[in-house]
Amino acid sequence: MTSESPHDRPSALPLSGYVVLDLTIARAGPTAVRLLADWGANVIKIEPPVGRDGSGGSVTGVRHGPDDQNLHRNKRGVCIDLKHPDGAALFRRLVARADIVVENFRADVKVRLGIDYAQLRQINPRVILASISGFGQDGPYGDRPGVDQIVQGMSGLMSITGEPGGPPMRVGIAISDTTAGMFLGQGILLALLHRERTGEGQFLEVPMLECITSFLMVEHLYGHVFDPPTGQLGYTRVLNPYRKPFATKDGWIGLLPYTDKQWDQFFEAAGFGETIANDPRFADYFTRARHITELYQMVEQAAATKTTQEWLDLLKPLSIPVVKTNRLDELPDDPHLKAVELFQMYRHPEYGQYRQMRPPVKFAKTPSNIRLHPPKMGEHTDAVLAEVMAGEGEDA
Repeated sequence: MTSESPHDRPSALPLSGYVVLDLTIARAGPTAVRLLADWGANVIKIEPPVGRDGSGGSVTGVRHGPDDQNLHRNKRGVCIDLKHPDGAALFRRLVARADIVVENFRADVKVRLGIDYAQLRQINPRVILASISGFGQDGPYGDRPGVDQIVQGMSGLMSITGEPGGPPMRVGIAISDTTAGMFLGQGILLALLHRERTGEGQFLEVPMLECITSFLMVEHLYGHVFDPPTGQLGYTRVLNPYRKPFATKDGWIGLLPYTDKQWDQFFEAAGFGETIANDPRFADYFTRARHITELYQMVEQAAATKTTQEWLDLLKPLSIPVVKTNRLDELPDDPHLKAVELFQMYRHPEYGQYRQMRPPVKFAKTPSNIRLHPPKMGEHTDAVLAEVMAGEGEDA
């Protein structure tokens, strides 16, 4: 790791002192727990002696691959066989001292392993049990497995991605996983606030389908907000095929005038001048929306007349939203991301230097950093057990 500053120590961070038991695998649950770990929680990643999928919980099956480095940083790892009586007893001892348990088991598996809320609250009434799954535990799909691609398709997201008239298209990242993970992290913090006021723990769950559907329908519910519906379902400006990056002479550019003033400035800068100044199709927000296809066809034609840098130089002083459209491999060298130091280099004790992104939320007094590499299988079992024994001795 890099040299430690005072703010890198867990005791200086907002969640220091909270104990989290992480039973999650794949990506959605670990995304939520990573938030807690980054902000100082004492996260104990619990795995069976051999991972449930033979890979120790890794998304890709590669221990300490890119997913592990990202999702399991700042955690400690222990091995416990929850199916064995001794392992189950040890888990209950950990629950007695924990603040939060996070899992993504099916409902019947939770009960069988003693991880459902009814059983955990008997051990520790203050414990918060946070669950994440594809479809939740109720409803017709409550017993179905759900992964990102399945949820993307069912939510309708694939139907509005890609070219109009084309086949449904998957978003290029695991957006259902990460969205649900962020919701779960937020939910856990709210449950902690409730407990601070009342002393009560509680059960909370985040179904991936409901998360991504709620994101989509904010923009696309439109005419179906009221009952009976007052218009067409959908948001034509989002669905319009011309609302996309535009090809320039030498690359691609993200360009989106929005206000009346910005559109007037763009028309002048693009050389449309008098030919469009008095065109009633583009006079204001509502007329532009009705003629959105013609409008973006004009933008597309204009974009091809200049290089990317020429457009950036021309439009930046006008405060028109405009950026170069980056490829993923260009991001570490993006001048803005370099200046804000999003990408940072760390040293792994076995694998050498690796690049990682710092947490994007910035706190003035309690900034976080990466303090621990993802744990090896059971790397901290002895240390965690020693803490449990010492804590029980203190309680005696």
